[in-house]
Amino acid sequence: YPFGSHTQTRKNNPSPKTPPPRGGGVAMDPSSAGAGGNSLPSVGPDGQKRRVCYFYDSEVGNYYYGQGHPMKPHRIRMTHSLLAQYGLLDQMQVLRPNPARDRDLCRFHADDYISFLRSVTPETQQDQIRALKRFNVGEDCPVFDGLYSFCQTYAGASVGGAVKLNHGLDIAINWSGGLHHAKKCEASGFCYVNDIVLAILELLKHHQRVLYVDIDIHHGDGVEEAFYTTDRVMTVSFHKFGDYFPGTGDVRDIGHSKGKYYSLNVPLDDGIDDESYQSLFKPIMAKVMEVFQPGAVVLQCGADSLSGDRLGCFNLSIRGHAECVKYMRSFNVPLLLLGGGGYTIRNVARCWCYETGVALGQELEDKMPVNEYYEYFGPDYTLHVAPSNMENKNTRYELDNIRTKLLDNLSKLRHAPSVQFQERPPDTEFPEPDEDEEDQDERHDDHDSDMELDYHTPLEDSAR
Repeated sequence: YPFGSHTQTRKNNPSPKTPPPRGGGVAMDPSSAGAGGNSLPSVGPDGQKRRVCYFYDSEVGNYYYGQGHPMKPHRIRMTHSLLAQYGLLDQMQVLRPNPARDRDLCRFHADDYISFLRSVTPETQQDQIRALKRFNVGEDCPVFDGLYSFCQTYAGASVGGAVKLNHGLDIAINWSGGLHHAKKCEASGFCYVNDIVLAILELLKHHQRVLYVDIDIHHGDGVEEAFYTTDRVMTVSFHKFGDYFPGTGDVRDIGHSKGKYYSLNVPLDDGIDDESYQSLFKPIMAKVMEVFQPGAVVLQCGADSLSGDRLGCFNLSIRGHAECVKYMRSFNVPLLLLGGGGYTIRNVARCWCYETGVALGQELEDKMPVNEYYEYFGPDYTLHVAPSNMENKNTRYELDNIRTKLLDNLSKLRHAPSVQFQERPPDTEFPEPDEDEEDQDERHDDHDSDMELDYHTPLEDSAR
C-alpha cells in the first residue's frame, strides 16, 4: 500500500428475526429505523428465506491506526449506522463476537508472533525494535492502543460466522474482517491476524471443500499462500496487477503439489468498469462452482476496488461491486461475507450497507435516511455514487485472453475432489447467552471451548 516506509512493490519477495444464537456470539438488541423495498429474491430454490447473521462490536470504531493512516476502523461504525437507519438490523440475527483467544489465533499463526502482538504497546515498542522488524510491524502495520483486542475482535467475528454457517445459517457477515494480507509469522498491508484463514479452517471441519473469492483491489496473498498446496480450498482473486502492492497474483500462479490449479489469479489493470469486470467474474465463477462444488464460500468484499477509492485505481460502481455478492448468493451455498480494504470511508459504508441488503434480498432506496454520520454523505446524500470517466486500460483482447487462460486451467481440474473425513475436529464452542439472566452487553470468554484442529497436519485424505 502507498503508505509509510514499507510500501515498495515486493515482486521478488511475495511473502424476520432468526432464533436465538447457537454459538458464535452474544445476541444483541438491534436498533432500527427506516425500511427498504423488497425487489430481490430473498428465498432460495427451496422456498426458504435466507437466514442471515451479522457480527458487530460497538468498540470496533474506537481503534485508531494513527494520524494520517488510511485504514480507519471507524468505517465499520458508519456502516452499522446505515444498516440501522435502513431497517436491516431487525432482519438479521445480530451478534457481538466473542474475542478469539491465543490458541484460536495460533491455529494458523506462529506462537511467538501472537505473543508479540499481545504484549507490544505504543509505550514498549521502542524496546522491541528487533521483534518489530522481524514481524513487519511498523509504518504500514503500526502498534496502536488496543491492537491485540482489535485482532481478537475481528478474528472472533469471522470464526464465529463460520461456526454459524456450520450450524445451518445461510449467510454470515463480518464487515470488520477480511484482512487478507497477514501471514503466519508477520503483519502485512494493514493486516495483523488473518481472520479469513482462521474462518476457512473452521469451515473445513464440516465441509470437504471451501471456496475463497477476493474482490479487493489488492491480491489476496495471505490466504492464497496459506492454502497453496491443498485441493480442499480453492482461492480466486481479482486484483490490480503490476507495480502495485503486494506484487503477487500473476495468472501463472496456480498452486502447487495437490493444490495445483486450485489457485486462480485474475490480474487486472487500471480503470476496469462494471461491464468488463463482470465479463470475467461471472463466467469464471460459474465454472469454478461447477468443477469445485464447494460446501461453503468465503467472499472478501474489499471496497477499495470501487471508483474513487483513496488508494485504489479501479472504476467499479457500488452496484457493480455488489453484483459479485448477488451472483455468489445465487448459488445457494453457505456464504461468509467479509470486509477488507476500502479507504474512502463514506463509500465503504455505502457499499457494505448495500451489500448487506443484497444478502437479505432487499433493494435499498437510493435516498439516504438521516443517520449519525449523515454529513459524510453530502452533497447528494444518496447511497450510490456515479463512477468516474477514467480510462479503462483493460482491452477486450486482454480480458478475453485472461478469461480463456483461466477457463482452460479450470478444465484441467477433476470435478469435486472426494475427501474422506477420518475424524471431525470439535467445533469451536462459544458460550450460550441466557437471555433471562445475562446482560447482553457483557462480554464472554469461554476458556473451556476447544479448537484443536492442527493446521500443520498435511491433508492426507485429500484426493489429489
